[in-house]
Amino acid sequence: MANTTPKAADKDKAQDTAHNLAEKASDVASNVGHKISDAASTVGKKADSAVSSAGSGMQSFADTVRDRGPQSGVLGKAGSAVADTLDSAGEYLESHGLSGVGEDLTNLIRRNPIPALLIGIGVGFLLARATRS
Repeated sequence: MANTTPKAADKDKAQDTAHNLAEKASDVASNVGHKISDAASTVGKKADSAVSSAGSGMQSFADTVRDRGPQSGVLGKAGSAVADTLDSAGEYLESHGLSGVGEDLTNLIRRNPIPALLIGIGVGFLLARATRS
């Protein structure tokens, strides 16, 4: 025989309400999680697009340096070297994007942990001095 006392009915109703609230909270948390994931994906795509655009701009600037810079002599060689470096860096950024740069940087740090740590300390020191003024 089922409990039909008022206290048992109130207890069952409270449990149902608590269960419903828990389900709603879980749904809301899931929806928020999906929206955050979508927003992060959108930000990542925009950052990749911006990096690719910067790479394209670097390549364009390299062409300008080649066209407008001196063509011979020491300055011509230096301008050509700068243009070549800008061109290759721009091509790298355009083809790899931000995620590729991050992966390459991670691999570089894994291969050379002590120099990476020393560089990090040096950069931190310089930033501290620059912001202290």
